[in-house]
Amino acid sequence: MSRFDRYLLSQLLALFGFFSLVLVAVYWVNRAVSLFDQLIGDGQSALVFLEFTALTLPNVIRLVLPVSAFAAGVYVANRLTRESELVVMQATGFSPWRLARPVFYFGLVVAAMIAVLMNIVVPASRITLAERSREIEANVTARFLREGTFLHPTPGVTFYIREIAATGELLDVFLSDARDPASRVTYSALRALVVSGDSGPKLIMFDGMAQSMDRASSHLTVTRFADLTYDIAGFMANSGPRGRSSEELPTRDLLRADPALAAELGTTRAVLLQEGHSRISNPLLGLAAPLIGFSALLVGAFSRFGLWRQVLGAVILLVVVQFADNLGAQTVLRDPRLWPVQYLSAVLGLGVIVALLAAAARPHLPARRMARPLGSAA
Repeated sequence: MSRFDRYLLSQLLALFGFFSLVLVAVYWVNRAVSLFDQLIGDGQSALVFLEFTALTLPNVIRLVLPVSAFAAGVYVANRLTRESELVVMQATGFSPWRLARPVFYFGLVVAAMIAVLMNIVVPASRITLAERSREIEANVTARFLREGTFLHPTPGVTFYIREIAATGELLDVFLSDARDPASRVTYSALRALVVSGDSGPKLIMFDGMAQSMDRASSHLTVTRFADLTYDIAGFMANSGPRGRSSEELPTRDLLRADPALAAELGTTRAVLLQEGHSRISNPLLGLAAPLIGFSALLVGAFSRFGLWRQVLGAVILLVVVQFADNLGAQTVLRDPRLWPVQYLSAVLGLGVIVALLAAAARPHLPARRMARPLGSAA
């Protein structure tokens, strides 16, 4: 690698790291706010919150890498043009194709990072996140036992604990069950324990009473008890076994798109194929994005007002390529036999890069010919 290639590549990587850090922070804060309310509201600790946010980071990073690579390509090209470094390199005989070579190396690095994230890191983080979510949902102490707060674990049920002793014993328990339209039962006890049973967690109350109100006759029945077992497994109905999702599967299984696997996941072969081929096509977009941004700024006439038109054109081209990617995904979801359309955006991005570099290499274009004296005078 020549000195110029190393210099330009170092510039691109430094700015790529900066833009990636900023964008990941923005996405992370947006995600962390809702996740914080959900986890802390369910009684989880700050360590659980940090663990969950860390597990969501790979997918966030995967989303922002193409954008930050594009921003790095545009910024470096704009700065080198303003400081006349690209003009000097072109004067020494560097063609636009040669100038874009280190950007191509940079795009390969970005594409490799996205490929590793999408095919290895993100599926692994999804699996771990799903397992931890099931563990959290099964944690009765965190979801159901919170002192000094009236809880509504399920519609029609109100639960209150005055205090949880250091030994795990519940003090001054109140439980109201109004799920039965014919009657309402209210339990109160001085002490209670939560134990595990064959069918799920159970609440054992001591030294209390049960008040049953018949709604039709308004007749109240009071029963005092020394101990009473109450099944609270029904409150955790949403914490049962959860099936896998397509995002957790390895890429080879997605590309195989076995009908039995689709039936197991409760989805279609089209969804599996689209997810699998997107893990291959998206890294190609990571390769194309910085080249589109860099190549667009090499095209056009010199202007003392800057390269804002080329920057705007590069943004529009990237939006068009991304639109083609979304269109390809929707087409595959409608008809899985058309899975090659998923790569339409990559082919379009390559065509745009070739067209831009070819246009930049043709000095006989009227706009560029008139720009030559201005560029040399600068």
